[in-house]
Amino acid sequence: MEDLKPNPANSSPLTPIGFLERAAVVYGDCRSIIYDSTTYTWTETHRRCLQLASSLVSIGIQRGQVVSVVSPNTAAMYELHFAVPMAGAVLNTINLRLDARTISVILRHCETNLIFVDQASCGLISDALALFPPEMKRPPLILIADNAAAEDSSSSSSSASSVLNRADFVDSYEEMVQKGDPLFQWIRPASEWDPIVLNYTSGTTSSPKGVVHCHRGIFTVTLDSLIEWGVPKESVYLWTLPMFHANGWSFPWGIAAVGGTNVCIRKFDAAAIFALIHRYHVTHLCGAPVVLNMLTNSPDNRPLDRPVKILTAGAPPPAAVLFRTESLGFDVSHGYGLTETGGLVICCSWKSGWNRLPAADRARLKARQGVRTLAMAVADVLDPETGKSVKRDGTSIGEIVLRGSSMMLGYLKDPEATAKAMTAEGWFFTGDVGVMHPDGYLEIKDRSKDVIISGGENLSSVEVESVLYTNPAVNEAAVVARPDEFWGETPCAFVSLKEGLTRRPTEGEIIEYCRGKLPRFMVPKTVVFTAELPKTSTGKIQKFVLREMAKSMGPAGKSRL
Repeated sequence: MEDLKPNPANSSPLTPIGFLERAAVVYGDCRSIIYDSTTYTWTETHRRCLQLASSLVSIGIQRGQVVSVVSPNTAAMYELHFAVPMAGAVLNTINLRLDARTISVILRHCETNLIFVDQASCGLISDALALFPPEMKRPPLILIADNAAAEDSSSSSSSASSVLNRADFVDSYEEMVQKGDPLFQWIRPASEWDPIVLNYTSGTTSSPKGVVHCHRGIFTVTLDSLIEWGVPKESVYLWTLPMFHANGWSFPWGIAAVGGTNVCIRKFDAAAIFALIHRYHVTHLCGAPVVLNMLTNSPDNRPLDRPVKILTAGAPPPAAVLFRTESLGFDVSHGYGLTETGGLVICCSWKSGWNRLPAADRARLKARQGVRTLAMAVADVLDPETGKSVKRDGTSIGEIVLRGSSMMLGYLKDPEATAKAMTAEGWFFTGDVGVMHPDGYLEIKDRSKDVIISGGENLSSVEVESVLYTNPAVNEAAVVARPDEFWGETPCAFVSLKEGLTRRPTEGEIIEYCRGKLPRFMVPKTVVFTAELPKTSTGKIQKFVLREMAKSMGPAGKSRL
């Protein structure tokens, strides 16, 4: 058998882009996208993506170049997940919740060659481009015109929205689609290790890291997620999870693989979700626990006519929220992943015997992160001192580590950070701290580096503290997580003021000060003034004491970012 080697017939590069081509053959007349008043079939979506890819190549986009997108969950955002890689380029979806300063850093760092801009985000991009150095060439812009955007009151369209006009764009999205060649031969990856997407971490550090994934990794995690969640053919998927969050956990490609229907929506609330579920007979949706909480606390909630599957991740969901969600008729699955894994790679795989347990016990078990998915080779919890697996006792603490085919290629232009996260021993260190239960299911118990998870967004307490320290009235500051009924967690700032102030700032003034310097989701929602922060004998602030104080305050009842 030694003479049997890989050859062109058995080693075609794996890529999820072929899922669209197959969907057009198998599910050609089935609905692919529903958005506002527009509906496409899989035949139409395939043709439109080929046309757009053709236009990208015709304007000079080359293999391996970065194409950025700033858009909510629109039909265009979905199509770009195929069209950009079909042109051989690398897709970079940008988080709309970031401020112009951070977006400008991202655009410059990835050296983007083209930006697709939803019309509601014109002001945001105008502000971001204004921060480019004068000597740096600005990338060309493509306008995603959208009638629904006129009603979008989100703050992503900033006060500078009038700065960009039609003349600032080299073309529009629809014009590029219409001008393209429907018979275009899309550019397949030369190697399955070629990059397909570039995603930036959501502000855990002051300088977001660019996570690069290859065709092989995204192919693997996409099929892995479909199997783990048990997504059947021709499912109806509601896009409540932003596609700019780790490419919607790989489901843009996954729904194409099963010939499902993508119900796209710019923004939503609980009433909209229930209405769309009823109107389109939605079968699946994803979201952070904040979405579950929204549904259960909504006055519009009512028991479902038929079960709807929800996959949740991004923060440990409280057992009480899981219980309330399932009481409405939702079937909740719980998973865990990071930007670096391309999607969910640990899931609380359900055992049929658990169905006989009381509801409270079922919710408690489901709140655990779970076990590795099929394509993830190993998931473990290592003792930080010995580097060995912790005991399976549910109490011994260690760091969660992973090894598998969907792991990122690395961090863009940051070999040091890549080497630190992905070690020579073959582990990816997640930075999350957890335990391993006797049954082999792991559970996150804490987060390293004091990361706060708000509405599925990771934010760094250090970055918030650095802004607080720039306030001339602040002496010391520490930021920890406070429970929040809506977002799961929100930043709570403990602040000591300088002596001799003629006027002490109020809580509202401190919050407003931060609002001018941070993305909305990073702004403290609570500020506690104290004469002195608790410290160790060496002068370090005791954050565990502050966390207990914030927890004892109870959840913030009506927080909105």
